[in-house]
Order: sequence, then structure tokens, then C-alpha cells
Amino acid sequence: MSAAEAIAEEIVERELRRARRLRRRDLALAVLTPVLLLAAWQLAADAGVMDARLFPPPSRTFARAADMIASGQLLDHVLPTLARLSAGYLLGALAGIAVGLAMGAWRPLYAALAPTFSALYALPKIAILPLLLLIFGLTETPRVLAVAITIFFVVQINTLAGIRQIDAGALEAARAYGATGWRQFRFVTIPASLPSIFTGLRVSAGLGVVVITAVEFVASNEGLGYLIWNSWQLFQPERMYVGLITVSVLGAAVTGLIALLEHAMVRWRRANEPVRRRNAGAQENTEAR
Repeated sequence: MSAAEAIAEEIVERELRRARRLRRRDLALAVLTPVLLLAAWQLAADAGVMDARLFPPPSRTFARAADMIASGQLLDHVLPTLARLSAGYLLGALAGIAVGLAMGAWRPLYAALAPTFSALYALPKIAILPLLLLIFGLTETPRVLAVAITIFFVVQINTLAGIRQIDAGALEAARAYGATGWRQFRFVTIPASLPSIFTGLRVSAGLGVVVITAVEFVASNEGLGYLIWNSWQLFQPERMYVGLITVSVLGAAVTGLIALLEHAMVRWRRANEPVRRRNAGAQENTEAR
């Protein structure tokens, strides 16, 4: 091994150790921050700084959550919300990916749909709920469709952006090796656009939780949104906070699952990272010389 290669390897190892330290620090901060916030909330409520009628301390909220879990009441609201969110998310994500890929691969389709989609994207999706209720009635269909429409536009836009940002040199290289038509689309276009697609899936997951909660405020008699709204109407703040916390946990869980799926499917990014670091280290050493 030459001196330049040894230096490059050392730089890579140093960067990897630094990355591991940063991940451990980030994990510690992610766990410590909510714990400190809850402790401060509890102390402020005990000291009378916060009005416990409006901001019940975490001890009371978690006690109420334990009672609702033990009685099955919380699960009775979580399951309908989770079912609606899952159905709407899958429907909207699959349609968004399919349409985004088609628009990126076929220019006439992009020219035909892009202006209309831009106009529809600006429309608040919750605003079409009355129309959906008018068409489908007070059934599960409008609740699921409200989520699906929200997911669709975010995923479609990110999928299309991922295709349009593919390096032209990569496409030329693929064609030089005989990858044209469907082969190029399958082995170059789709893999190259996956990071952008997963960005859309992560962002839309949080928006889907927001939309289904808002829909359940006004168009359901079960679900986490209904739990929050009904608790406000009955002035039961502990119960309302249980619903809010559960919605937050649900959103974090869905986003985390999408991140794990991305970690599993976009392995080539991690596989190329050591090579990229090694090349950067070698270039840095060459410039120094």
C-alpha cells in the first residue's frame, strides 16, 4: 500500500469513528430532550407556575393513559385511525409513485398533467372533505380518500423531482452499455430516484397523520381525532393530552418505519459511502502535496 493510500484509509477510519460518535450523541440528545421537557413541565405544574387545569402535569396524564390502556378505550380509538391512515397512505403512495414515474418517463404526460397538478396541490386537502362527504356520505371512503389525496401529491412531486434530477451523464453511460428503454428505466431511473421518493414518503407520512386527525374531528365518532375533539368538548384535559401524545407517537412510528424501509432498500448509498470518503481523502492528500 502506498503512502497516499495509507493516508486515505486513515482519513476514512477517522471519519467513520467521528460518524459513530455523532450518532451516539444524537441518540442521547433525542432521548434526553423529551425527558427534560416532561420534567420541567411536571416541576412547573407542581410549583403552580402553570395552570394544572389547562396543562395537567405528566404524572396525571400518564396515569390517565394507563387507565385508558387497561380498559381498552385507547386502543378502540387507535385502531380506526391506524386503519384509515394505512389504507390512505398505501393508496396515495402507490398512485403517487406510479404517476410520478410515468410523468418523468413520458414528456407529453408531464406537459398535460403538470399545470393541473400544480393548481390542485395548492388546494388544502382538508377543504375537499365536504365534497367527499357529499359524494360518498359519512362512510370510511371519504376519510381514507382525504389521506390518499394528501399523500399522492407529495409523493408524486418528489418522485418526479427525483427523475428530473438524474445526472445526464449517468443516462448516457447506461445507454453506452446497452441499457435503453425498459432496462434503463428499471436499472437506472428507478434506483436513482429512490432517495427522492423516500423523501416524499417520509414527509407525506406526517402530513397523513395530520389530515386523518383533522378529518376525525368532524367526520367520525371514533379515532384519535375524535378522542381529542370530544375531550375538548367535555373539558377533560388529561384525556385530550393522551390523544395528542398518542398522535405524536403514531406519527413518529410511521416516519421511523419509512426510514427503516429506506435503509433497507437504498443500500447502494451506504455501500458507496466508504468509496466516496476514500476518494475524498485521496484528493485531499493530492492537493496537500
